[in-house]
Amino acid sequence: MVDSMEKIPVEIFPDWKKGSLRVASEIAALIRERERSGRCCVLGLATGSTPVLVYEELVRLHKEEGLSFRNVVTFNLDEYYPIARSSPGSYRYFMQRHLFDHVDIDPSNIHIPDGELPKDKVKGACMQYEQEIVAAGGIDVQLLGIGNNGHIGFNEPGSSLFSLTRLINLDDSTRQANARAFRNEGSVPRLAITMGISSILHARRILLMAWGQKAGIVARVVEGSVTEQVPASCLQQHANCHFILDEAAASELTRYRSPWLTGEVEWTPAIVRKAVVNMALRLHKPILSLTDGDYKDNGLSDLLVEKGDAYQINLDVFYQLRDSITGWPAGRPGMSLPSHPERSLPYPKRCLIFSPHPDDDIISMGGTFMRLHDQENEVHVAYQTSGNIAVTDEFVTRFLDFAVGFEDLSGIDSGESSRILQEARAFLQQKQPGGKDTPAIRRIKGLIRCCEARATCRYVGIPDERVHFMNLPFYETGTIEKRPMGEEDIQLTISLLRKVQPHQVYCAGDLADPHGTHKVCLDIVFESLRRLKSEGDGWLKDCWVWLYKGAWQEWDIDEIEMAVPMSPDQVRKKRFGIFIHQSQKDTVPFQGSDSREFWQRAEDRNANTARLYQQLGLTAYAAMEAFVRWPTKPWADADGR
Repeated sequence: MVDSMEKIPVEIFPDWKKGSLRVASEIAALIRERERSGRCCVLGLATGSTPVLVYEELVRLHKEEGLSFRNVVTFNLDEYYPIARSSPGSYRYFMQRHLFDHVDIDPSNIHIPDGELPKDKVKGACMQYEQEIVAAGGIDVQLLGIGNNGHIGFNEPGSSLFSLTRLINLDDSTRQANARAFRNEGSVPRLAITMGISSILHARRILLMAWGQKAGIVARVVEGSVTEQVPASCLQQHANCHFILDEAAASELTRYRSPWLTGEVEWTPAIVRKAVVNMALRLHKPILSLTDGDYKDNGLSDLLVEKGDAYQINLDVFYQLRDSITGWPAGRPGMSLPSHPERSLPYPKRCLIFSPHPDDDIISMGGTFMRLHDQENEVHVAYQTSGNIAVTDEFVTRFLDFAVGFEDLSGIDSGESSRILQEARAFLQQKQPGGKDTPAIRRIKGLIRCCEARATCRYVGIPDERVHFMNLPFYETGTIEKRPMGEEDIQLTISLLRKVQPHQVYCAGDLADPHGTHKVCLDIVFESLRRLKSEGDGWLKDCWVWLYKGAWQEWDIDEIEMAVPMSPDQVRKKRFGIFIHQSQKDTVPFQGSDSREFWQRAEDRNANTARLYQQLGLTAYAAMEAFVRWPTKPWADADGR
């Protein structure tokens, strides 16, 4: 059922891959239809991470199913200014790499704003760009992504609905979000050439794609009012605009957030909890203080009819929240607590923490990490990737300087390390923004992060033999864009799982990571568990999976199944553990639109979770780390928990 509050048609897919294939299928069908009729197909194209899989699928269709681009004319939305076409950060470079170099398109049919023009020539070139679109017959299908501030193309908040192709200043938030393609935020151009909102609205068909962490802005655009402060909201005025979303990007729409407001709903315990918690937070009332009148005034009369009066509903939800709080994340020994998030037995447990990057463990679940160890569980940590692309170039020369100095200080021949240092300096001086490091520099950056991670484990008390550096191959491309998970990634993970045979597995469920590593790492773990189950590994019957967030976002209160409280001293201890990762402190590469350091993000989110529990009428704590259990245990017996 489509929510009547949605002012733009929305199609929702389980994940971004299926959504991307849907878009590629429509484009391919249009190209073929136009080819049969002897006409050109004019495409408006977008860049960034959102459409990458669309282009990948179009390339596959060209190579494997004969899709021809000979009759295709393209116009790209935007380009940085000034920027060289050959720069890895340019959109010309992006399009050649992801699409144009792999299909049979006529180069003369490719149109991308020119970031190399003298500034006094830009205005005339923008007018010519508009004329070229008209001369081509107008854009048949315009692909769009969306910025966190609602921009489409590079039309930042405040852009006129009547704007055409022009030079524009980029918001700081946009430059922060796009820094992943450059050496750092300071290297991102401050200007860009972009098609205007009016230019976009003239397309006959518009497909906007949004994945993952875009849920908040998507809801504002789809359900809010048209305003120039949210440029994408103008798409409500287009007669043939369609949004393609994955479930994460759709999660703030009313049909997901408050489905009881959109029609009939099945009042499952999860839906009841969501409705009551959200109402209590909105009214700033403890759950046990909610009245029948509150339910009626907030669209929950049907819940009263279904479940009875507010008193009993309040108690049921309050007990659910109360029972999610525990200081014993691996279960409390010697006590039978049926409502506890974890089993009491076996105890102690073998716990395996998967950390996508070498600091996600301490950032996202550092308090729980330390508590698991302090409560005498056998804790293992698996660092899934090297994290080498998130180390700044300055750290390489700093640590090589130390290595050379240490050898000199110790009377060791420093000739070889001095040579490596000089080569690294020479390479980094001529390295282009977004350029690929040499294998040697990538290994050094990986070593820096490895040493920080090992030091963090020693700080917690984890012996070296329980620290596992997996260096999954999918990550080792030397660029932001990673390969899909491969068989070697899965086999490495299966091998470690079989070696440890954990009773608890902790994984990063924080899929807002801007370069997608968390999602691939999670998929690898899930696929490995599925295969182990199919191969009959009996130890899986005693293995539970818990998902954590924290580096980029946090679980909603109504989702949390285990909340581990922290005292002020534990918060400080976690902070000092995060500080060990010096290469990630002060200046964080690829930090997205959040300018805070990771320790600040973690503390703010943990404190906010505790405040929300307190606001709902639960015990006050300094901070809480939150977890959701993987909803089903496909390897477990049917008797459940």
